[in-house]
Amino acid sequence: MNHSLHITGGRVIDPANGIDEIRDINVRDGILVHEKSPHAEVIDATGKVVSPGLIDIHVHFREPGQSHKETIATGARCAAFGGFTTVVCMPNTSPVADSPSTIAWIQERAATTACVNVFCTGAITRGLAGEEMSPIGALAQAGVVALTDDGRCIQNHGVMRRAVEYARQFGLPVMDHCQEATLSADGVMNEGEWSTRLGLPGWPGLAEDLIVARNILLAEETGHPIHCQHISSARSVRLLREARLRGVPITAEACPHHISLTDERLKTFDTNFKVNPPLRTPADIDAIIAGIADGTISILASDHAPHATYEKEVEFDQAPFGMLGLETELAVFLEILLHQRKALTLPQIITLLTVNPAKLLRLDRGTLSVGAPADITILDPDHSWTYDRNDSPSLSRNTPFHEFALRGRALTTIVGGKVVWDLESGFRS
Repeated sequence: MNHSLHITGGRVIDPANGIDEIRDINVRDGILVHEKSPHAEVIDATGKVVSPGLIDIHVHFREPGQSHKETIATGARCAAFGGFTTVVCMPNTSPVADSPSTIAWIQERAATTACVNVFCTGAITRGLAGEEMSPIGALAQAGVVALTDDGRCIQNHGVMRRAVEYARQFGLPVMDHCQEATLSADGVMNEGEWSTRLGLPGWPGLAEDLIVARNILLAEETGHPIHCQHISSARSVRLLREARLRGVPITAEACPHHISLTDERLKTFDTNFKVNPPLRTPADIDAIIAGIADGTISILASDHAPHATYEKEVEFDQAPFGMLGLETELAVFLEILLHQRKALTLPQIITLLTVNPAKLLRLDRGTLSVGAPADITILDPDHSWTYDRNDSPSLSRNTPFHEFALRGRALTTIVGGKVVWDLESGFRS
């Protein structure tokens, strides 16, 4: 059994229950309770913020099959370091997570090695090939929380429509990596001034916009939720805003790099800035932040995508897309959205990292309600620090935020009533 906790003096922000006040939090046997237990471990959170455990619905932990990049255990430690108590893994593993047996393997691995809650998505199509649907009913029975071919995008609209209709029968949200392949083609960065200057093939925003429009139409036609992953284009934000105003069940997420870094960063050919969809322009950043501020984009996520150093240290065209994100995610969102742009309040940011992702995927997380699992993040939105990738628990080092000065970070991460990481003492076994 877990021991008891008494968290005292903190500013409790619990958007699920409309709470923003100084109050105490009590935990017994991994569950949030009303009263303090005798002999409870006391955590003084005076001057700090106590929130529901943060949730990231878009991570790549690389197991099975690519454990030289990351494992479920090391990825979970990255999550805890960043203040995240729950993560949702993408299915582009090897083998692809398109069968109940692979899902069961991941779940067992997570149960025995992960220090945070790890949920699985299932692939929409077998092998992420975009042609034949995975056994969606069996995946639902195996416990996946959503379906996605993330890393790839289904180009056949008929297949996508049938998949959404099948997903509707099982109550599974569909998440989509929005990329029209004939337009993005061999593009490796945003199509624009800097791709021209650098002589690199461009990946135009239009390739994202077309699939966002497709998904809006399918969500409207089927009445079933579709979630657009890692939005990067201003026009996509506009399309989503118009659709949501009409009541279409379409949602979207934004990543830290797409609101903080532009395609100009690639002028040094540093492959740590190579990501899919690519970094775009200041105008795109402004549109994404405006979309977050007005509720068009209702979820924040990292797209944590580890790659080994030797894989990234090649010619820019040949390097894989992707960057680490879990450890710096909260800090970048606080730095940009709260401190620099003043686009959102702290409770609004916490909403996008807790109750909104939990609602989309129907997770029993993201709340400090009595009786709920005791997943808690204690954070300081004003804590100044410099991120050093050499301190990362990840097996990879492909971050664009190395040596960035940041404001705001998690101080303590509590999962199931157990402190798994805190800033002073590090990870607890």
